[in-house]
Amino acid sequence: MSFDVVGIGNAIVDVIAPADDSFLELMGIEKGIMQLVERDRGEVLYAAMNDRVQAAGGSVANTLAGLGNLGLNTGFIGRVHDDALGRYYAGAMADGGTAFVNAPVRGGELPTSRSMIFVSPDGERSMNTYLGISSELGPDDVSDDAAGAARILFLEGYLYDKDKGKAAFERAARLCRESGGRAGVSLSDPFCVDRHRGDFRRLVQELDYVIGNEHEWESLYQTNLTEALKQASQDAGTAVCTRSGDDVLLVRGDKTASAPVKRTTPVDATGAGDQFAAGFLYGYATNQPLDIAGQMGNVAAAEVISHFGARPETDLQALFRAEGLI
Repeated sequence: MSFDVVGIGNAIVDVIAPADDSFLELMGIEKGIMQLVERDRGEVLYAAMNDRVQAAGGSVANTLAGLGNLGLNTGFIGRVHDDALGRYYAGAMADGGTAFVNAPVRGGELPTSRSMIFVSPDGERSMNTYLGISSELGPDDVSDDAAGAARILFLEGYLYDKDKGKAAFERAARLCRESGGRAGVSLSDPFCVDRHRGDFRRLVQELDYVIGNEHEWESLYQTNLTEALKQASQDAGTAVCTRSGDDVLLVRGDKTASAPVKRTTPVDATGAGDQFAAGFLYGYATNQPLDIAGQMGNVAAAEVISHFGARPETDLQALFRAEGLI
C-alpha cells in the first residue's frame, strides 16, 4: 500500500478543558507553553480538569488528520499501549481516515501518552504532556511498508529528545528518500532546537523541507530572523517560517515568497501550527507554488483556531476554493 503522506511522531491523547489564569496559577501551570510532566503530576492535572474533551492528538497526528480532511491517503507511525486510551487512539485515527500502522503494544509498564491542555479565555493553550509509551518509539517500530511507501514523510522534531526516537526518525527518513519520496521535519519548539541544534542543522541540509516558527529558526542559527532565513535558503530544500500574526515566509534556494495572514481572535489556538503544516503539505504534495502552499497553510490554521480542538471541523478544500487557491 502506498501513502501520499506518512507521519512519525508521538501518539498522544489530547484531553482539553477550559481554565482561567487563576486556575493556572493555583496549579503551577506555566501559561502558553508545552511542559513535559511525570506520571503522578499528569494524574493530578487530569483529575482537576472540568468539562474535558478527549481526542486523538499529537502534533504530527493532528497534521495527518488535516491532510485526510483534504483527501490525501495518510499513515501514522506511532506507539500506544494496549489499554483503553491506546485502543481509543488507534480506533480514532482509523475512523479519521489515517492508517495507524503499528498495533497497540501488549505488556510493558508504560501507559498510553496523554496531554492535559488547559485553554484560557484568550485562546492560549497550556499543554502538560505525559509521554508514556510513545517515548519508547524506536527504529523497530518503523516498517519498510510504511516509511518506504510514502511519497512524503513528515517527522516530529520532539522525537530527537530520545535516542530511540532519533534512530526511528533517521531510519524513516532514509527509507522514504531511498524509495524516491521527500522527507521533512517540524522543528517543534525553540527549546527542542536548543537541545539538538547540531543534529537539526545537519538535518536541514539533508531533508527536503523544514517547517519552523521565527523563534525556532532564530534558535537554530543563533541569529536574527533575516540572517537565519538567509542561511536556511542555502541549507534547506524548502524552508518555511511561520510568524505570530504576521505573513508566513517561504524560501527555496534563491526563490522567496510570503503568504499573508488574516488576523483573527482565536477561540482555541490548539493545533494552529499542526494545521498550518497540513495545509502547506497539501500544497507541497500537489506541487503548488510556494506562496499558494503557504496560503493553504494559513487557511487551515485559521479554521482550527475558530473552534475548540486541534483538528478541522470544516471541509478544507471548500475553504481553499472560496479563497481561490484551487
